[in-house]
Amino acid sequence: MGMQLNRRQFTLGSAGLLGSLGLMAEASAQSASDYKALVCIFLYGANDHYNTLIPYDDASHAQYYGIRKGVAVAGTPYEGIALARNWLADTALSTPLSGGRQMAVNPAMPEIKTLFELGRAAWLLNVGPLMVPTTRAQYDNKTVPLPPKLFSHNDQQAYWQSSAQTEGAQTGWGGRAADLMLSSNGKANLTCVSVNGNALFLSGNSALASQVSTSGATTVNALRSNSLFGSSQAASALRTLMTQVPNTLLGATYNQINRRALDAYDTLSNAIGNSASAAMTAWFATAGSNTLSAQLKVVARLIEARAVLGLHRQVFMVGMGGFDLHDNLPTQHPGLLQKLSQACKEFDDAMQGLGVAKQVTSFTASDFGRTLASNGDGSDHGWGAHHLLMGGAVNGKAFYGTAPEIGLSHSQQVGSGRLLPSTSIEQLAAELARWMGVSPSDMPMVLPNSGNFDLYKLGLMTNPSS
Repeated sequence: MGMQLNRRQFTLGSAGLLGSLGLMAEASAQSASDYKALVCIFLYGANDHYNTLIPYDDASHAQYYGIRKGVAVAGTPYEGIALARNWLADTALSTPLSGGRQMAVNPAMPEIKTLFELGRAAWLLNVGPLMVPTTRAQYDNKTVPLPPKLFSHNDQQAYWQSSAQTEGAQTGWGGRAADLMLSSNGKANLTCVSVNGNALFLSGNSALASQVSTSGATTVNALRSNSLFGSSQAASALRTLMTQVPNTLLGATYNQINRRALDAYDTLSNAIGNSASAAMTAWFATAGSNTLSAQLKVVARLIEARAVLGLHRQVFMVGMGGFDLHDNLPTQHPGLLQKLSQACKEFDDAMQGLGVAKQVTSFTASDFGRTLASNGDGSDHGWGAHHLLMGGAVNGKAFYGTAPEIGLSHSQQVGSGRLLPSTSIEQLAAELARWMGVSPSDMPMVLPNSGNFDLYKLGLMTNPSS
């Protein structure tokens, strides 16, 4: 058992260096002849959900504004870290919540409003990590287990991606779902693809993430150019050294990873080429200045090549940072949300253009939410948050989960407006995994804590098990 752990750690580290194209073992898989893809958009640093999806009806906005208001910030629509209601009229969402409540998206996100109103996007309210359903009284009295190391960036990023463990987790729920789908794909080592570096979310027990860059397939530069120190013979010798099979287990594993990585590079290079098509470039108009758009553009190119690669199920991960805004929220947050909004709309345009809008579902995730209370010109670490779902298979133009009250003393928060999640990561993940084809009987393999929650009740997807 110790050797297996060491070998896996070595594999993960080496795969990250050489394209993260890991050792693929045989796995019991659920066959699929159609195509579906799941795309996780991770917002690193903890997005301020209170200023992403904002209370708009008079009463709720007044509560929000009264808590967050402050001195007007020159050149912005912010007063303190609050948005005045008149700035939200153009991005108010038409679907009401219960009790006449309304919501608006940030004025920097008009594209998200458009997607919502067209029925291709929805919001899941107050979702986050839980071990069991938890009330405020249980939280205060510590009568139920709580996710460890709450409010810690690294740990809660890991918990979101693994749904079971904090920093040090070995597998993520996207990768564990992919374990069941490997045999559906002609190129099984392209089942999980990250355009954002190492990705716990995509690591399974058998599936490991392939890493690509915003330029496409990656490999060792000397092998790409067939020149090492100006010599093609030296480059050829390097390839031989990297792929020859030594007599040691460690060396054999290393070289097997190298061979698979080089093979995958050749496969991807042939499938997607060195540059995007004119149509793809037109869809992703902001990719030159928007890193998230550039990442999603590569995802779209890979999806475009699905038939050539023999792929039926894929899980992708992209991400953007900068959301840990304890300070400068009014000046920095809108720009981040603008890039998110533009990239999501561009990706939706591409999926429609490729004819796969109903076969690709995207969702946002983040470390945690933020406090409703202001610390001056920012907000602090929270817990539950609102997240976006997007795609033709999403039951769009709707809110899911439970809308929390707005305030600093109600029982749906645990201090300073930190939301106590009313929906667990497992409840979100179960519906997405079910849509991908994971059977309910296999769900505990993907989501070890899923038995603690009432699953499949949100109704996020139009065809939840097709």
